[in-house]
Amino acid sequence: MKLLHRDDLFGWSQFNEERNLDFHSVLWVRTGGNVVVDPLPLTAHDRAHLERLGGVAWIVVTNSDHTRAAAELAAATGARVAGPQAERETFPIHCDRWLHDGEEVVAGLKVYELHGSKTPGELALFLQPETLITGDLVRCHRAGWLCLLPREKLKDPHAARASVKRLVDIPGIDAVLVGDGWPVFRDGHQRLVELWESLSF
Repeated sequence: MKLLHRDDLFGWSQFNEERNLDFHSVLWVRTGGNVVVDPLPLTAHDRAHLERLGGVAWIVVTNSDHTRAAAELAAATGARVAGPQAERETFPIHCDRWLHDGEEVVAGLKVYELHGSKTPGELALFLQPETLITGDLVRCHRAGWLCLLPREKLKDPHAARASVKRLVDIPGIDAVLVGDGWPVFRDGHQRLVELWESLSF
């Protein structure tokens, strides 16, 4: 796994040939049990690295299209899985916990429920004091520029724009770790503002 912009954050990626971009997973190493977001399959090297870093206590899946290797990782490690409350009735894998807007997964990791994406109640996570982690709605297909899921995939473009405004209003964001595309490690708030201002619907 790769060290990210903080000593307690790591990530691993998988190139998607159909979309010509990387998919990403995030590991937060913390006292009290590590948290993984939207885990992709692990190579033997990355699995060994994860074990050296203390394994995983919680797996957060931001939406049903990002279950990826969550069930397999939970089975291998005993980690508990948390998913979006809005998808509780149809979620494709077992979850031990359903996350609501405004609550914390663990101390310092706050849940924001987003609307208008291709799945209901998609989650974004704010890791204090400066890191936003997104799933599908907010992404980065071109380095340095955030974008939205393509409009034809949005269930409600106006709700999606309002969701971006909610993220703009979170104080302190510097890094934006997207599930799909390029991560933004600096000036993330400004990139979110540019995204919101660029939306014409």
